[in-house]
Amino acid sequence: MIIAVVVIVLVVVVIAAFYRHQCLLRDRAQMMCDAMRHRDFSFRLPTDGMPFGEKALQNALNDAGHEIEKLVAHKEVEAWQRLTRVLTHEIMNVITPIRSITQAYLADPKIKGSRYEEGIQAIHDTSAGLSMFVSNYRKMTQFQEPVMKGVSLCAFCENIAALYPDLKWEIEVPSQLRLRADESLLRQVFINLVKNAVEADATSIGIRYAEVSNSNSIPSSGFGKLLISNDGHVIPDDVAREIFIPFFTTKPSGSGIGLSLARQILLMQGMILYLADSPVRGYNVTFILENDK
Repeated sequence: MIIAVVVIVLVVVVIAAFYRHQCLLRDRAQMMCDAMRHRDFSFRLPTDGMPFGEKALQNALNDAGHEIEKLVAHKEVEAWQRLTRVLTHEIMNVITPIRSITQAYLADPKIKGSRYEEGIQAIHDTSAGLSMFVSNYRKMTQFQEPVMKGVSLCAFCENIAALYPDLKWEIEVPSQLRLRADESLLRQVFINLVKNAVEADATSIGIRYAEVSNSNSIPSSGFGKLLISNDGHVIPDDVAREIFIPFFTTKPSGSGIGLSLARQILLMQGMILYLADSPVRGYNVTFILENDK
């Protein structure tokens, strides 16, 4: 009788544990579906306490989300580049003759001082402003071909820090770490990130190298991940999803092309830039730069 009771209790416990485990798996699946639905591909669900098979599956799903994020970044950049080429070509076809004609009229002595001058000047100034806007738009597709060479990452970061002596810098990058990149273009990316941080009232910047494997060896070329953090204003979730879209900005005087350009510059060099879902401890915002592989 006692044995039967013990067996029944064990069966109930096993069934309850199995049911609870299945509920947890269901909740994980729902969380991932919600993340995908909201285009949040940076989800990483914990694997603590999971059996080795389910742990491997969860790690694979976490990595898949990251790969989807990189693929989406590629497709967005390609789509914006195609759209930009078409728009700039068509707009400039209209603007160029307007500017030329109004410039010629403004130089005519019969127009100067007449009641037509003010209107023609307004047309000329408006077309000039639109032309400048299109020139900024063209930056989305017109880049110099990167000249790849070995760059000492630690020395590079220290040179960037020297440009902003009023900021507090924490650079944790191995001195022997080298990266194949176009140093000039890479500098544009870092300066843009620092400039954005300063405009968000940041007072300190942290640059940290992070391994992506279990190996303790430091690669002689390339890198795992570079975490670029600042203590500026926190980026809200709804804004975070839009920051790499060209011309999206929350700043009154911002152009909205800085981060989009930075991402395109890095993609040209086999790297990718994205916003971390959780910032490095002690900071409010962290961008991750890593190999696009």
